[in-house]
Amino acid sequence: MNPFKLIKKTLKWIVVAFFASTILSVVVYRFLPVWVTPLMVIRCCQQVSEGRDLKLSHDWEPLENISPSLPVAVIASEDARFMEHHGFDYEAIEHAAKRNREHPEKRKLGASTISQQTAKNVFLWPGRSWTRKGFEVYFTTLIELLWSKQRIMEVYLNSIEMGEGIYGAQAVAEEHFGKDAKDLSRAQCALIAATLPNPRKFSSKSPSSYMLKRQARILKEMHYVKSFPLRSEK
Repeated sequence: MNPFKLIKKTLKWIVVAFFASTILSVVVYRFLPVWVTPLMVIRCCQQVSEGRDLKLSHDWEPLENISPSLPVAVIASEDARFMEHHGFDYEAIEHAAKRNREHPEKRKLGASTISQQTAKNVFLWPGRSWTRKGFEVYFTTLIELLWSKQRIMEVYLNSIEMGEGIYGAQAVAEEHFGKDAKDLSRAQCALIAATLPNPRKFSSKSPSSYMLKRQARILKEMHYVKSFPLRSEK
């Protein structure tokens, strides 16, 4: 066979396999719990390589078994237009780009939505390369097309990093507050949401004065967020 035809055929099947496998994985996770993510594996490898004790605390809970205040808190903190956009908040992107351009000396402002963070957490690796960002756009589009907003929130709250070796609402509720996720108070939910920009630096167990200020601001903003429908998609 002509080597160019062989290369063309091989590339074709690689592309077909990529789209088939990624779409299938998104469909599967529409119904099944996400027990492990690439980030969890990476963090465990980092712990071992640095000679630290291995820690992975993660328990999956359906959305209806999580405090109704937690989705409201993360929407208020991370993505005010979560229920309105289709994966990308173009107003936030424009605002972040303008602010970063006009104030390059300040910390870069991000504009990732809950949908984008979910796509990144479940299907991708940490990083800021354009390649990873391209895959993030692809997977965000897929989950917005194939999952409901309730399912996206359910996966987000169960997979996001919430502390050193802690992933998801149930794990952080047990480790930091000694209770189940469904019993978290409104204030505790706001405090958890306040850590999400950097949960390995900020702690909801031992909050600093800065964290308490963030918590207070999120509690105020939660008054403007409509209650989130907790019935998860089966």
